[in-house]
Amino acid sequence: MLRRSAAASTLTALVAAAAALVLTASTSATAASAPGFLGAADLPPHPASPWFAGKVTQGLPEFAPFCLEGVLPAAGSRHRQFGTEYDTSATQISVRAASTAAAAKLVGRLERQVAACAADWLRTNPGGTASWQDYGTLPVEEGAHVYGVHSSLPESEPGAHLYGIGRDGSTVTVVTWGQMGTLAQAPVTAFKKTTAKAVNKLNP
Repeated sequence: MLRRSAAASTLTALVAAAAALVLTASTSATAASAPGFLGAADLPPHPASPWFAGKVTQGLPEFAPFCLEGVLPAAGSRHRQFGTEYDTSATQISVRAASTAAAAKLVGRLERQVAACAADWLRTNPGGTASWQDYGTLPVEEGAHVYGVHSSLPESEPGAHLYGIGRDGSTVTVVTWGQMGTLAQAPVTAFKKTTAKAVNKLNP
């Protein structure tokens, strides 16, 4: 039996959630947007499947996105999960902080967590390989930052993840995208547009 990396296990859980979305969400790739949240059509296009959007739900998702375990507060949080018919999934989590200063601190924690994720993962997964990329900032509202993380274990599926972290006033949003594969296969340019849309939608 093949060993599975933590990233692959997380993706497997998200794929299962995506399958549920396929059964319950509209089959249209242009699922209606909820105020402050991305719609299915806002995500990087998948070459072989439409995106399916779940409902905007209070609190955090049942499974924290890879690299973000334990860093997002449940209070003031809402989330929306997205899936395809294949192994690609996405999540948007938004947090209304107590103040703009608290929101700025949360952004800093999120960015540090993602930047340290590859090294932290390697310490607990000897024999694996991991890397991260800083894809730069975006000039939207109070700013946004895009990162990528790749991780893999021998005889296991590699995982590629993109993160968009941004803020508008006292509201913070983080968008994650993940699939089996490498960062070279990730739609970075399209994901930057998705991140900018997510931040612009925070306070319509």
